[in-house]
Amino acid sequence: MLNYGAATNWAFARIGAMTGSNAESSLEAFGNAMRDRRWMDNVATDAEVAGILERLSRGLNEGGIGIGILNAYAPGAGVQELTAVCQLAAAKDVPTFTHVAFMSRIDPESAVEAYVRLIGYAGATGAHMHICHFNSSSKTDVERCRALIEKAQAQGLPITVEAYPYGTGSTVLAAAFFSDPEFVERNGTGYDSVQRVTDGYRFHDREELLKAQAEEPSSLVLWHILDTEHNAHHRDLLDMSVLYPGGAIASDAMPWTTSDGKTYTGDAWPLPDDATSHPRSAGCFTKFIREWVRERKTVSLLEGVRKCALIPAEILSQSTPAMRAKGRLAKDADADIVVFDYEKLSDRATFTAMNRPSEGVRHLVVSGQVLIGDGILDVAARPGKPVRRPVVES
Repeated sequence: MLNYGAATNWAFARIGAMTGSNAESSLEAFGNAMRDRRWMDNVATDAEVAGILERLSRGLNEGGIGIGILNAYAPGAGVQELTAVCQLAAAKDVPTFTHVAFMSRIDPESAVEAYVRLIGYAGATGAHMHICHFNSSSKTDVERCRALIEKAQAQGLPITVEAYPYGTGSTVLAAAFFSDPEFVERNGTGYDSVQRVTDGYRFHDREELLKAQAEEPSSLVLWHILDTEHNAHHRDLLDMSVLYPGGAIASDAMPWTTSDGKTYTGDAWPLPDDATSHPRSAGCFTKFIREWVRERKTVSLLEGVRKCALIPAEILSQSTPAMRAKGRLAKDADADIVVFDYEKLSDRATFTAMNRPSEGVRHLVVSGQVLIGDGILDVAARPGKPVRRPVVES
């Protein structure tokens, strides 16, 4: 699965360079940083751009697997700055993991405009532009955005794609796009589409949401965008992103939070009853195999596993040598092996019970060590190892 935790984060580099903060990369720090809108709205000066590039370069030299560009959270960032960031990625031969700048269904600042920009960065700088969350980034304009990406890839531009198999997204309450005065018109959803994770509360209007943004900026929220249960067109849009040829399935797993809104950092299993997140944190891959492979038969089992395992590894393999031994069963590859009961493999996490573990995995071996044997999890096993690029000595 793709996890960008080891990527050096452009947003935090921008926060540091433009506000003087050196907060560690965390959900709480990210939400709190949004109280100071300078890094979100302002075009960086030449000196600030130099500081941003220095921080990013340092992170890459320390083993970062790429540059995470959270453009939607800082829509005021200038094209000159982002061009320089992409030029750095190209020079270091690492991908960018990009949340596109805009997600609206209407111009100006539409999702289409954002994808045209992303394609331009790939063409002008040669940087590998990896699109995060093709589904939620495109909102209800997936069809037009998909056509743009298909054409760009056909012309040889270094662009890759991932999506998660849910019509509902998740982020922090302080995200800039929630405070857009034209939120409803631009997104086609009311404020009740934004739901607080900890207690399930749905907002009613802009004033209420802005008040909550100021008081609890780090709170996790769900954003119900595509109604795939009742709207056939929305289901088709999700299919367009999830089934994109050569695209990866990626969970964008959010951290677990407890009823007091704090990030859960313990290791209890099962998770505490009040631990909430997004169902994709517990059920992303089993949901895809269950629904798109076994039940709907939209892709073969082999292709389904490839989208969940091999394609993510291939996206990173050029820049991160350790990934060349992942996502495949082969001589000298890492002994990361899952054995599951195909007929029983299923996600159990829902939007009312987000922490339910999936079922159907019989055996799981990580780095040669048994983590699950005969369906039983060894809670004492800690075989996982971080994946990083080689460190560059200064």
